[in-house]
Amino acid sequence: MGILRGDHAPGSPLPREAELMERFGVSRTVLREALRTLTSKGLIESRPKVGTRVRPKQAWNLLDADMLDWYSRVAPPMTFALKLQEMREMIEPYAAALAAVNHAPDTLTRLEEAHRAMVNAQNVDEWVRADLDFHLSVLAACSNELLVPLGALIERTLEGQLRLNAKRAEVYNASLAEHTAVFDAIAARDADAARRAMADLLGVTRGRIEG
Repeated sequence: MGILRGDHAPGSPLPREAELMERFGVSRTVLREALRTLTSKGLIESRPKVGTRVRPKQAWNLLDADMLDWYSRVAPPMTFALKLQEMREMIEPYAAALAAVNHAPDTLTRLEEAHRAMVNAQNVDEWVRADLDFHLSVLAACSNELLVPLGALIERTLEGQLRLNAKRAEVYNASLAEHTAVFDAIAARDADAARRAMADLLGVTRGRIEG
């Protein structure tokens, strides 16, 4: 995570293997496996006579669950929260509209169960689990197989954001009415209402992040 934190600037060389092995207390085999992982995620590259260098930021594969999780731990909290929020605002209102049009009986049932769990949540932990499942269920209800992996990608970081938002609210389930509006619109197959309801819900989320 040191690269993501900025300990090693893009274009700079990494220390030699012996130094890295000593610093992290690992064997050469373990170190090389770790370097292969970082290479596959676009963070570093190795060239003959040049060594191992940090790649430019635009080459980093942040659309990778591990990378996004690592980045969330080292990025300035407010900066990361707002970037994740921007991503959600671009995608989720339209996903809700798609879910309204395309949901199948099984995906609507999953969404209904997530909503019911939110209604019945007795504490923050129960609320956050149900809230996360609600948003993932909306993506699943779109009937677009390209959106489902998006949910898996942001699941860990989204859970952290939902937990923080629940703790910042006066009560953990303060946004239940907004979630209910999203669910009702999707169940009624009202795409415009679903889009508006999700946008309203995310507006509440942004207010808590910025507040």
